[in-house]
Amino acid sequence: MMGMQVAAPQLFYDFCLDDYVPGDHLLRRIDRFVDLESVRAELRPFYSTIGRPSIDPDLMLRMLIVGYCMGIRSERRLCEEVHLNLAYRWFCRLGLDGKVPDHSTFSRNRHGRFRDSDILRRLFEAVVERCLREGLVGGDGFAVDASLIAADANKHRSLPSSEWKTADIGPDACRAAREYLATLDDAAFGAASDSIPKFVSPSDPAAQWRGALKGHAFFAYATNYLIDLDHAIIVDVEATRAIRQAEVGAARTMIDRVEERFGLYPEKLAADRAYGSAEMLGWLVHERGIEPHIPVFDKSARTDGTFEREDFTYDREGDVYFCPAGKMLTCKGTLVNDGATLMYRASKYDCDACQLKPRCCPNAGTENPAFDPRRRSQHGARHREDGRLPDLKARTQEDRDVVRPPQAHPPAWQTAITRTKRRA
Repeated sequence: MMGMQVAAPQLFYDFCLDDYVPGDHLLRRIDRFVDLESVRAELRPFYSTIGRPSIDPDLMLRMLIVGYCMGIRSERRLCEEVHLNLAYRWFCRLGLDGKVPDHSTFSRNRHGRFRDSDILRRLFEAVVERCLREGLVGGDGFAVDASLIAADANKHRSLPSSEWKTADIGPDACRAAREYLATLDDAAFGAASDSIPKFVSPSDPAAQWRGALKGHAFFAYATNYLIDLDHAIIVDVEATRAIRQAEVGAARTMIDRVEERFGLYPEKLAADRAYGSAEMLGWLVHERGIEPHIPVFDKSARTDGTFEREDFTYDREGDVYFCPAGKMLTCKGTLVNDGATLMYRASKYDCDACQLKPRCCPNAGTENPAFDPRRRSQHGARHREDGRLPDLKARTQEDRDVVRPPQAHPPAWQTAITRTKRRA
């Protein structure tokens, strides 16, 4: 006989929430390591001693942990999921009848007492300290990289940079616009680069207009991670503008901070080509004594059939270059590229009769056979900062995601490709 389920009303129910959370659930394994008593002690000075009781900060922090572990980025959706999911209720100590706070509570606290107390960084550092005690962080080698985080800015309401000025930000502007004025001198935001973006969002001027993976451009920030290589534990994080200069500066900040906070001093650092500038490599080797596993950041490669920088041979003793045709290029001390580059020129007599001229300087006419200073791959201009002569034959790897092994990485003075005005 086919049965039928009958929902009989009951006056009392025997229900234990702990019995409905599987023993191998991720939150159950995390819960035994979560101790927020120290966090509550640090937050206590930021709460009033009178008035109605506030929402328990332990509950808000546990909900944020759920959102991070389960990939729930929307706080509105996070509140809905915690309300429905028994395992989330169990982890947040809500029971069956506990009320979930409104999503706006997180925004008010994030821009209020959470920011004033820097409690989210304190919580992050507490997790790293626990990983150190458990032996999950070696500290011998780090890797650094950045991820783009889309900003909450409507690109259809953006303005061309030429039509927007910082003077337009008044006292009645939105919070993000007012906070942007405070970051103009910050090395991670306004002072990171003098380059002007194509578009600016009036509602969030600090967001950078940029494209990624050859897709549509959008407003974004960069989240920079410093990761230990033993078990891929994130030991530090820093938010910056989504530009290369700010990301490189964030790597320095994070390396200095983990040494000060945890006493970690890495022997090597792995990164992609964006961090392979001469300034960054020189800082790692000469100032910090860290071995870089970073491909050299070099834009001299060409795809239009013209000669590259490496096609010119440098004579260190004579301080001259030789072109692929064997002709000599000498330097008269002419500085280009805002005084950061010394230009080497060949003689008009040699260039006029050279059959390789179309591949060397196709834009130069017969009346001016000198190399175009805007084409770095043609004239063999040298860049350096430390005054030592670079080895132009040190090639970089084609794959930007491949990290060089130690034996294949040239010394820092060989990878330096920028030069000061003063001659060595």
